[in-house]
Amino acid sequence: MLAQLIKVEWRQLSADRSTLAAALLLGAAIAYGAYNGAQWVRFQNTTLAAAQAEETQRLAAIRSDIPKLAAGEKKVPPHLDPRSPAAFGRGVGARYAVMPPAPLAALAIGQSDLYPYYFKVSTGSKQTFLQNDEIENPTHLLAGRFDLAFVILYLFPLVILALSYNLVSAEKESGTLAMTLSQPVRLRKLVLAKVAVRGTFLAALALGLSIIGVALGGADLSAGGAGLHLLFWVAIVILYGAFWFALAVAVNALGVWLVLVIVVPSFMNVAVKSAYPVPSRVELIQAIRVAGDAATREGSLLLARYLEDHPEMAPAAAPGSAAPPDFYALNVAVTEQVERKVQPVLDHFDRQVANQQAMIDRLRFLSPAIVAQSALNDLAGSSAHRYQHFLAQADTFHREWRAFFNPRILRKAKLSAEEVGELPQFRFQEEPDGAVTGRFVVAFAGLLAAVGLVAIPGLAALRSYPVAG
Repeated sequence: MLAQLIKVEWRQLSADRSTLAAALLLGAAIAYGAYNGAQWVRFQNTTLAAAQAEETQRLAAIRSDIPKLAAGEKKVPPHLDPRSPAAFGRGVGARYAVMPPAPLAALAIGQSDLYPYYFKVSTGSKQTFLQNDEIENPTHLLAGRFDLAFVILYLFPLVILALSYNLVSAEKESGTLAMTLSQPVRLRKLVLAKVAVRGTFLAALALGLSIIGVALGGADLSAGGAGLHLLFWVAIVILYGAFWFALAVAVNALGVWLVLVIVVPSFMNVAVKSAYPVPSRVELIQAIRVAGDAATREGSLLLARYLEDHPEMAPAAAPGSAAPPDFYALNVAVTEQVERKVQPVLDHFDRQVANQQAMIDRLRFLSPAIVAQSALNDLAGSSAHRYQHFLAQADTFHREWRAFFNPRILRKAKLSAEEVGELPQFRFQEEPDGAVTGRFVVAFAGLLAAVGLVAIPGLAALRSYPVAG
């Protein structure tokens, strides 16, 4: 009987022009979202390829120039001499730390247009490259980019409500409901058939075009965990759609859409920022400036203390000599002192950001839209979790880079062409699959609970639904 109901419902639905209009609207939005996501991924890949090509060419030129400089065949200013560890490590030979787009990045741009995805790491303080943001139109950043995740989170529920708000009331008003239920058909089974037809149709449209978007974005599903993450994406989209179908059956949900998708996230954003405000960038810049001025005034003393703590880095000197320290050696000590003074401000900033994320993780279950968005961004590799993972690796690489050059700067050594080939190199490591899977399971359970909380009372209410009148 259920199969017959589904067949009849599909014929009625496919003959309805409003269904075709809704499908075309959703399909066009998904197609544009997929295209926009693919374009963003293509832009990121092009940018990173250009950065890597520039680095490769620059280091190759340096390796060929060092023997010429040693032989006197070529001359450059001291601050551009690649044989100088200070000049090389601080700019001439600086290397990139990059976070490539994840395989499913085309599905959800998320905040990847806000987070830096590459840094040019040098021996300078961490702030010299972490704060080196690209110039972008702030209006574009505020509005965000139109992608598949936006369509799923905002437009998908509206199409579901448009096709499902009058599942039962339309037949009741036309007088066909009483005639249908005069057959051996229960109202609950009739509603489930209607939901199954609409849900299958819309899910096939949304997921089919999403997969096309993955293909357009050049996703490599053979990459570790990519196929599994795509299945997780499908599960989240289906559950999110199920929630709105359940809500459509239970109540007239247009007002609820506004509350759960717009109002609750906005209030949460305000509450989180009020509870854990992060320090302003002006405060950070001021702290760096004050620390830099103080450290510069005490440069020689700081260098002496630094060499006392690191005697293995002290340059060899003739007995009784008292040559003044050079600028580059002083800079090593000053940079260390500035970072030490600024670290409390950075730690406070990191704590506040971590507290904000923890509060969002606790409160997100107040809105299925937030749960779904967090999960979709996470699976697409555009979440704050992946960015923090990249930032930790960039920080580690920065320490390795300085550990390679600082001893050579203090010893006033000169780099050889062979040492250029031994430079530390950044290799991004993805988060363990277990971390992403763990967060997905929590999101999946939250959405499943939301579906149950809405669907069970809604189906129970159908028992007392007045068929006529």
